[in-house]
Amino acid sequence: MSKGDARERLSMLRREIRQHEHLYFVEDSPRISDEEYDKLFRELRSIEEKFPDLVAADSPTQRVGGTPLVTFDQIDHAAPMLSLDSDTDPDAVRRFDERVRKALTGQPVSYVAEPKLDGASVELVYRQGRLSRAATRGNGIRGEDVTANVRTIQAVPLRLRGDRRTVPELLSVRGEVIMQLEAFEELNECLIAQDREPFANPRNAAAGALRQLDPRVTATRPLDIYVYDILAITNSDIDSQWQVLESLRQWGLRVNDLSRRIQSLEGLLDYHRKMMECRDDIGYEIDGVVIKLDPVASREILGSTSHHPRWAFAFKFPPRREITRVEKIIVNVGRTGAVTPVALMRPVELGGVTVSRATLHNREEVERKDIREGDRVRIQRAGDVIPQVVERVAEPGRRRGPKYKIPKRCPSCSTPLVEKGPFTFCPNSFGCPAQLRSRLVHLGSRNALDIEGLGEETAKLLVNRELVRQLPDLFDLEAAQLVDLEGFAQKSADNLVEAIAKASHVELQRFLFGLGIPEVGITAGRALARHFGSLSDLRAADSVDLEEVEGVGPKIAEQIAGFFAEPRNQEMLNRLLDGRVELVDPVSVAQVESSELEGKRFVLTGGLELMARDQAKRHLESLGAKVTSMISAKTDFVVAGINPGSKLAAAQKLNLAILDEQSFVELLRSSGLEV
Repeated sequence: MSKGDARERLSMLRREIRQHEHLYFVEDSPRISDEEYDKLFRELRSIEEKFPDLVAADSPTQRVGGTPLVTFDQIDHAAPMLSLDSDTDPDAVRRFDERVRKALTGQPVSYVAEPKLDGASVELVYRQGRLSRAATRGNGIRGEDVTANVRTIQAVPLRLRGDRRTVPELLSVRGEVIMQLEAFEELNECLIAQDREPFANPRNAAAGALRQLDPRVTATRPLDIYVYDILAITNSDIDSQWQVLESLRQWGLRVNDLSRRIQSLEGLLDYHRKMMECRDDIGYEIDGVVIKLDPVASREILGSTSHHPRWAFAFKFPPRREITRVEKIIVNVGRTGAVTPVALMRPVELGGVTVSRATLHNREEVERKDIREGDRVRIQRAGDVIPQVVERVAEPGRRRGPKYKIPKRCPSCSTPLVEKGPFTFCPNSFGCPAQLRSRLVHLGSRNALDIEGLGEETAKLLVNRELVRQLPDLFDLEAAQLVDLEGFAQKSADNLVEAIAKASHVELQRFLFGLGIPEVGITAGRALARHFGSLSDLRAADSVDLEEVEGVGPKIAEQIAGFFAEPRNQEMLNRLLDGRVELVDPVSVAQVESSELEGKRFVLTGGLELMARDQAKRHLESLGAKVTSMISAKTDFVVAGINPGSKLAAAQKLNLAILDEQSFVELLRSSGLEV
């Protein structure tokens, strides 16, 4: 074959393969068999191998790159990728419609309603009809360059079609990368078969695949995409959202066929109802519908805020809920002594996850909802938060079990429990086996004494075998006591004893953090060590003295003073300092390792029931975390309270870690705060 013949044949093959890819991946109406497609593809690859200088960047063979990235570059979007104002309340949609009609008085109003896809938002940029780049949403202004990964998605055309509509010189579009449910289940089955951790849900699987540094890994993941908006375009005569969708189709981009043009508020509410009814039958996850004003010119009248356009609204579905039965209510004793009631339930499938336990939060919550063993209950998961019991489902004529009461004594050590507001605590901080196991792990953590080998399983063994009954007992351990324990041999026993001996010489700030003093994270521990200089001076300080420390207010000062005033804690400290632990001169601030939350960025959204927002902010800042008001790709955690609004939706779009209030409280407790 001559080079001229090869060029002509390659052009024909690429054109034919692109057409079949479009029919298969976009139109879902293949016209040839897989075998015939593979034959065409093999011929294309064979000719390109013989004439490598004829390989084109947009050839179907060039979807998968061969070199893993070290990191993702940050690139600016062609236009801001704004989030949407959202709500689950129909009245919010009515108010949205009223605002639109008031702003457009005298003008006809029409909308386009589309399924709200639960995936990862991306920008695709085409120049001269060829895919130039692709980026994640990021903070809406800048995102991560994932071009190599997006090229592996078969439904993404590397070259736009121009047979039905002229291709613009520049076209930037917005779409949602998703994973079909059937493909997601098959992927998880493969991972489980390989003894690998399965994904929690399709959105996480899609977002994780999109951010693989090696595009060859992304290519093995069954990703799909729907495109639904134009961010930027040259020489456009498009004047409506409906025309946007039709133009995207004509250029060969995949558009959702469930989109509808709607004229009235009643039509919008009906569309939402129908989508909610069929959401489990459409083959991919949606969490609501998106309503957009159809005429582009009318949108300019309404404008946008810095966060969202005023001409669009996300009408979300209520959280997924299921009904099951409470078989037993137990209490869990945490490291800080907090006693949390937990409902053990008949397993039920909820949003793709099997749920068998849910927190009942605290004593007052149990009393308010009157949840009892044997009750039928409605549970829900909103976004990525932990399951929670919403309410009891009445069963007329059925005799209920006795009213549940949190026990008067700790189930782990039988110490009388104390009540602090709606919460219940075991005050036997260092003598309670349940607390002691967790406190040992905390004491040995990297930011405390950094005891290598003192993990959860080892701590559990030491406490269960009663080798450690109080914290000071840890420093009296001998290898002979450990060697016969499960998982230990002479070498591992010697190593742990040696690690404990090494850790017994510790800086004051690390020691304070390791003790798990209420409200004292690594940042507060450092501030206390710097201010008082010695443990003896700190133990002698009263609340007034403590308030002089930077970042310590009246409530925190009261907690710290109370810890050192507790007789059992005094005895424990005296034993520790009696030849077991030596406090050495503190290292410089530059040498101190940060806490787990040091430098982490938090965003608080929605109302909190268990504490004021200012208090939550102070807790985080005491641990060295930063609290900001803006959601971005740099946000580490989003705390979603009551009615979180658009920030929760933005966090879900960015695949950020989302905590409900109880999870947030547990995170604070695990970081050394007693809340």
